[in-house]
Amino acid sequence: MVTDTQMLLENRPPSVATLFLERVAATPDAEAYRYPVPPESGTGPDGWQSLTWAEAATRVHAIAAGLMDLGVRPEERVALAAGTSVDWILADLGVLCAGAATTTVYPTTNADETAFILADSGSRVLFAEDARQLAKARERRAELPELAHVVVFEPADATDADGDGWVLSLADLEKRGAAYLEQHPDAVTGAVAALTKDQLATLIYTSGTTGRPKGVRLPHDAWSYMARAIQAVGLLDENDVQYLWLPLAHVFGKVLTAGHISVGHVTVVDGRVDKIVENLPVVRPTYMAAVPRIFEKVYNGVVAKARAGGAAKYKIFQWAAEVAREYAKATQSSMRLTGVPTAPLRLRTQHALADKLVYGKLREAFGGRLRACVSGSAALPPQIGYFFAGAGIHILEGYGLTESSAASFVNPGEAYRTGTVGKALPGLEVRIAEDGEVMLRGPGIMQGYHGLPEKTAEVLEPDGWFHTGDIGELSPDGFLKITDRKKDLIKTSGGKYISPVEIEGQFKAVCPYVSNVLVVGGGRNFCSALLALDEPAILAWAEENGLGGRPYPEVVASPEVRSLMADYVRSVNDSVQRWQEIRQFRILPRDLDIEHGDLTPSMKLKRPVVEREFAPLIEEMYAGAVEA
Repeated sequence: MVTDTQMLLENRPPSVATLFLERVAATPDAEAYRYPVPPESGTGPDGWQSLTWAEAATRVHAIAAGLMDLGVRPEERVALAAGTSVDWILADLGVLCAGAATTTVYPTTNADETAFILADSGSRVLFAEDARQLAKARERRAELPELAHVVVFEPADATDADGDGWVLSLADLEKRGAAYLEQHPDAVTGAVAALTKDQLATLIYTSGTTGRPKGVRLPHDAWSYMARAIQAVGLLDENDVQYLWLPLAHVFGKVLTAGHISVGHVTVVDGRVDKIVENLPVVRPTYMAAVPRIFEKVYNGVVAKARAGGAAKYKIFQWAAEVAREYAKATQSSMRLTGVPTAPLRLRTQHALADKLVYGKLREAFGGRLRACVSGSAALPPQIGYFFAGAGIHILEGYGLTESSAASFVNPGEAYRTGTVGKALPGLEVRIAEDGEVMLRGPGIMQGYHGLPEKTAEVLEPDGWFHTGDIGELSPDGFLKITDRKKDLIKTSGGKYISPVEIEGQFKAVCPYVSNVLVVGGGRNFCSALLALDEPAILAWAEENGLGGRPYPEVVASPEVRSLMADYVRSVNDSVQRWQEIRQFRILPRDLDIEHGDLTPSMKLKRPVVEREFAPLIEEMYAGAVEA
């Protein structure tokens, strides 16, 4: 018997551009996007503006036609270097509706790597957010002969200093497009109708934890499949309000825009990470996707606030946190065994009291309507996941890679299991290789790496099976648990294999002051760790412990903080095998960040970069220094 899910997937259109036109025709007057409009004075709260699907389509058609007027042809690349905004989404849809392919560039990417991506992709046009992004292209213009135009989102920054029409504003492009459509009214619909599922839709460059990034070729069918698979899973419906702040240059953010078009709910778009806490009570989302670091920071902030409230409040919080974890484990276990999420009476009574004292306030901070969050891009420490689950903030971990169009696995609604990345999306095949590597095959898998056939052959089998490079375990009922990156497993000189991610996750779960942890020990006789501390959290602790007023580098170098971290190291060591124990640690003089190149734009740790930069500290830990 053919199911509704099979019908949805098998009858999918060839492209998201087609889906977009179908969505506009189906619900033209429904709200599609909501976005902030900062006050002109620069003070006071943001205003919010909406676009219906029909209004969005008017702009998308104008952008698509404008690109055609600039000479962009099917499958030619158009780059986007901008932060997350409604203009980013409309520009991307304009590229797709013109039959071209989007090349994504993080706005934090430096000029050298930006030039590499533009040249390697052969991009013909660049959408640049502002003067800063324009400058990156302008200073390398001589090296980019194929780049015919730069379209700047900010009108004031669209200065045509070269005097040859190389630079124009987004508003100017849309005017050109409107004029083009007067002469060729069917240009955009014709271009969309001509799209085939195998045409290139997106070129996303891996953020590169090592070396130059590789361009991942994703065809139109990958996004159409993802859009329909997300709809089929049923996590979202047309009444949802999604808060979208993730970087759209990343495949995780990009797949959310495809799912949104298929389902038709409202998406609130604001890429300013520093506005998340302020926006949540205003937006009041029912659904939000994030990376684990955001949940870790929220957790650390809640712990710090409870501690600042005094000993009694902190003791209540610690009790409530343990109740939350115990309650989450009990209800998830019950759901797995009986299909009903329940817990023993004693635990339900404690949970009800803790809800009044702690959890309710936490949910209100998220806007009070949040049904679920999806976490992806890296592993969420289970203890943090259980805390939020017990507090009524359901974090559904998912899994995917750029090469698999982001969404390959996701936890299924109420039946989610913390510590796993859920079940495969419908239409995706999965198998575990003999060495434990997760392998995938399905419509979301890339065509290959752009211009790199040898690299493609290393990960993509002739029969379509893709080597993820991740080690995982699959339960009998299809839940996947990722245990580590294949290349990140380390082997001690004693012959023991160790998962750094597992130990790092445990440290983050017990220590509310740590921001990033790097466990090392490959080829050594014991494990050590580099600890980067969260600045607001550790400075708040400093205020309460006689170190108030001192700068961050002085605080983290103090004996008091060293002693504090030593206690947490001992706590972690009590919960791991002897060969996994952290015997040495060093506290870094600064936090790890994107600007210094320690993290990718999606906040993944660049292990080789950090190990090189702090090599002297690592060597010191193995040179006979006193153990923790």
